[in-house]
Amino acid sequence: MIDLYTWTTPNGRKISIALEEMGLPYTVHPVNLQKGEQHSPEFAKISPNEKIPAIVDRDEGITLMESGAILIYLAEKSGKFLPTETRARFEVLQWLMWQMGGFGPMLGQAHQFLKYNPGVSEFAEKRYGDEAKRLYGVLDRRLAESPYVGGSELSIADFATWPWASRFEYQRIDLTAYSNVCRWYHELADRPAFRRGYDVPHFVHEIPRPGCTLASAPTANSAG
Repeated sequence: MIDLYTWTTPNGRKISIALEEMGLPYTVHPVNLQKGEQHSPEFAKISPNEKIPAIVDRDEGITLMESGAILIYLAEKSGKFLPTETRARFEVLQWLMWQMGGFGPMLGQAHQFLKYNPGVSEFAEKRYGDEAKRLYGVLDRRLAESPYVGGSELSIADFATWPWASRFEYQRIDLTAYSNVCRWYHELADRPAFRRGYDVPHFVHEIPRPGCTLASAPTANSAG
């Protein structure tokens, strides 16, 4: 049994979606960020960085913070969504690192200045708005050549990236300009496990659905 400490954010949803897709049993422990529960001494013992998500694998006696590390751990525990063949494995891992280093942090900054604090800094709005568009361009080109972010098969790279794309409205991103992202986004949003994971630790709203023309998925043979 896995204890999942989480909240209704993109980083939190990465792990609940992964657990649902992998079919691993877990217990949810909400950590209310609005109430500052992430800074409690009890939670800091589990996640020293005082950030969600975090897990405790009671079977193995392992405690982990940081969503990328958790995704790799769960993939290896379940034997799913991370290839064992070297080339395919590192194809997934490089895109997971891309999300961890860029598509998450930069979009998080876009949220701060474009949604929560508009008008505070014209420079920051342009800086992070432009970077969001650049990153979506990278993702769109990737998905023009590959059905999924990590290659020809669904992987933890998709679990990491999709929850951030689900906040395209926060980032003032028009997905009609990124038809390959839109195709991928809708396909994953239609998966029952994604819908269940999105509603952890509780339902907030339906998954946002951009109205856009969907590109055709590339064939598996064309994937990197």
